[in-house]
Amino acid sequence: MQSSDVISFNIWQIIISLLNLLILFLILKKFLFKPVKNVLAQRQQILDEHFANAENAEKAANTAKQSYEQKLADAEAEASDIIKAARKKAERKSDKIVASAKSKADDILRQAQNDASLEKKKAESEIRHEITEVSTMLTEKLLEREISSADHRDFINSFIEKIGEDDDGNK
Repeated sequence: MQSSDVISFNIWQIIISLLNLLILFLILKKFLFKPVKNVLAQRQQILDEHFANAENAEKAANTAKQSYEQKLADAEAEASDIIKAARKKAERKSDKIVASAKSKADDILRQAQNDASLEKKKAESEIRHEITEVSTMLTEKLLEREISSADHRDFINSFIEKIGEDDDGNK
């Protein structure tokens, strides 16, 4: 009969155990669960702040990136404008240089033509003079008489001028 003592129920002992369990639960709840919950809430708050800071930093980085991209695009456009302006300026200088060179070439050509014309007139004058001298000598020998050189030169000059006028008229 002793076996019945092993399985016996003592109601007071069960109530006391339950009360001990309830008191232990309340003590643990007051001193353990609330502080642990507060620590977990603080950690969650810190994590939320970190996530918010990370999102703000990402937004700021994206804004800065867009700003730098815009500045880069503006700088590229400005560089393109500077290059275009430099090209136009170079073209204008090139045109001026070409115009100046053409003007100088025209001046040189005109001067050469004037020099050639003067040389031609000088050569014609020398040829006339020599023809006059040669004609005078030939005429004196042919006629074998004395004519004044001045008369003879006048006669030959008029003859050469008539020939020159005929040549100019034929040209």
